Amino acid sequence: MRLAATPLRRALVTVACWLIGLLFALPLLFMLTSSLRPGRDILADISKLSVHTFIPRTWTLNNYSTLFNGNFGRAVGNSLIVSAATVVVGLVLCSLAGFGLSALRFRGTGLLFAIVILSFLIPFDAIAIPLSALFRDWGLANTYIGLILPGVGNGLAIFALRQFFLGIPWELAEAARVDGMSWFGIYLRIYLPLSKPALIGAGFMLFLFQWQAYLWPLLIGTEPDKTLGPIALANLNGQFSVDFGAIFAGSVLLTVVPAALLLAFQRHFTGSLAATASKE
Repeated sequence: MRLAATPLRRALVTVACWLIGLLFALPLLFMLTSSLRPGRDILADISKLSVHTFIPRTWTLNNYSTLFNGNFGRAVGNSLIVSAATVVVGLVLCSLAGFGLSALRFRGTGLLFAIVILSFLIPFDAIAIPLSALFRDWGLANTYIGLILPGVGNGLAIFALRQFFLGIPWELAEAARVDGMSWFGIYLRIYLPLSKPALIGAGFMLFLFQWQAYLWPLLIGTEPDKTLGPIALANLNGQFSVDFGAIFAGSVLLTVVPAALLLAFQRHFTGSLAATASKE
């Protein structure tokens, strides 16, 4: 009886998962189709749910052309530059910190690790305003460096990398030390080549932190040529009128980039999350 019920149970679970996935996909579908319909038609079919709520009566690409005729394209380019630089610099710093907390044995390691844990438990928005005042005093307002710096030291990325590094056999480092290799050589030649899934997962965390940031770019990137994507999207909401078509089109563009990266590196990202749960 139990064997006969197993296929049925699996089928029910599969159907339930598909239904839940469809429910999560409906808002994204509405956002996508709304970006492809004239602005006057976006709110016409939402009062009463019908097939035209998700399938436009009229299709158009004018919303996207409106976006790129303004400053939105430059803002998306700025977001790409800032996010890519954050990933590159952040991975170097976070992987070195994770390596030091996992491979180097010294007094105070536990205290330093506790500080790292506390750093990502404190919301960044709680310190953003006083930190922005310091950055303005240092002349870093409206600069790429000012936009990038707060994202390169991500406590969650350090935690994930440290947990992954703990799963690498300690005997490898010991053997390398016996052969005369430096700690930096061990990090560069042993730990990094074995940590591709963790590096991809940490890089995705760093990318998302910068890509979706709103308060910090609002405080630091006030000039039009340093505006990032989320700020440019918010600026589409005018004082006396709202272009819903352009807003939905901008939302699609800002969603496509991280979604494409997640799909491309999904296997590595889920592997890094699983390795984060490893224990000492």
